[in-house]
Amino acid sequence: MRILFMGTPDFALATLKALHADGENIVGVVTQPDKPRGRGNIMTPPPVKVFAESVGIPVYQPTTLKNGAFDDTLKALNPELIVVVAYGKILPPSVLDYPIYGCMNVHGSLLPTLRGAAPMQRAIMEGHPVTGITTMYMAEGLDTGDMLLKAELPIEADDNFETIHDKLAALGAETMQKTIAALRAGTLAREAQDDSLATYAAKIEKSDCLIDFTQPAKVIHDRIRGLSPIPLAFTHTPDSKLLKVVAARVGVSEGQKDLPGTVISVSDGIEVACGKGTVIFTRVIPEGKGQMGAADFVRGRKIASGDILS
Repeated sequence: MRILFMGTPDFALATLKALHADGENIVGVVTQPDKPRGRGNIMTPPPVKVFAESVGIPVYQPTTLKNGAFDDTLKALNPELIVVVAYGKILPPSVLDYPIYGCMNVHGSLLPTLRGAAPMQRAIMEGHPVTGITTMYMAEGLDTGDMLLKAELPIEADDNFETIHDKLAALGAETMQKTIAALRAGTLAREAQDDSLATYAAKIEKSDCLIDFTQPAKVIHDRIRGLSPIPLAFTHTPDSKLLKVVAARVGVSEGQKDLPGTVISVSDGIEVACGKGTVIFTRVIPEGKGQMGAADFVRGRKIASGDILS
């Protein structure tokens, strides 16, 4: 089977590596153009490009797929199946409709919940106990295509976006392998999504990252975990300096009456009053500084009990 792979970040890389290890006939990799990265704005290739070139798979980096811009290349490659994982661009009908076995996608949630751009982050931020992977046939709507296989993953208390991302990348690769195997065996069944059960995982915006201390401590903790290690939840110190929060835990105090945002203790991290209970920052990034333990920040900046974070 001739497979065209479309993907860009590390999340896609796991599936590409798995398909290559299986000996699949990958006729090409389509990924986004190189982009400037870091302080030096050095042009950096996507992870899937680096791997594909290292194993001799042709790489294509079109700036657009619209208006037939990719059609000639698609016909030359003549894929029977297109596998899409976090490609980052909308596929036009000329691409979606081309392969005889369709376009399959690895989505980082248990559809129809959390359709959209940020399902992994939102699952943690919303306090879901379980997330997972859904392989699906792609359609023109946003993650609305028929579902194929699903695999669940529990969200542990110490998981954050990074750990869930890595676990789901591996699980997504495994699930796509099983999906292709079922397709070959003629046992692959498709299931239409129930739109009435759909929820939306919107792209993470800056407004999502500002900590609202009027919320309960668990809600705040889940938000911090879902945004770590990038882009990170944040608050401001009394001198209006930015304070990003890398890691935290829920405090044991439930009955405190302090104003939400009040620092009530700095003896074991930075414990802050919430709408219900407290949250304790354990690792932070102060404005203009690198990541550090909360205790080091307390010693260096002399944040004290009674200070208000906002």
